[in-house]
Amino acid sequence: MSHVEVFDRAMCCSTGVCGPQVDPTLPRFAADLEWLKAQGHSVDRFNLAQDPARFAANPVVQKMLSEDGVDCLPLILVDGRIVSRSDYPARANLALWTTTPVSPKSALPMAEGGCCGGSGCC
Repeated sequence: MSHVEVFDRAMCCSTGVCGPQVDPTLPRFAADLEWLKAQGHSVDRFNLAQDPARFAANPVVQKMLSEDGVDCLPLILVDGRIVSRSDYPARANLALWTTTPVSPKSALPMAEGGCCGGSGCC
């Protein structure tokens, strides 16, 4: 299983999901990280405002910050390798980077003979 690390910009709380105007990307991404955990991966998320020592302790993150400043955040690492910067990736990307299969969305059940049940009314 993979180890995923997320290094976020400074936010008011660990997920940034607070206040009157929540960026809809943040709850989606938080749900995607929970999904990764449920698949057996290790996930750590660090907020620059609350965990500055974690940023300083990681040489890959420290290098990116020294070169690009906070514009590189959020920075996503999988097994110590940068896979995304400056953006919150979609679940499909997280799945690809961690070689996690994504189940296709199931279709609605159909009645015998199609959506009209074979009556030809459609």
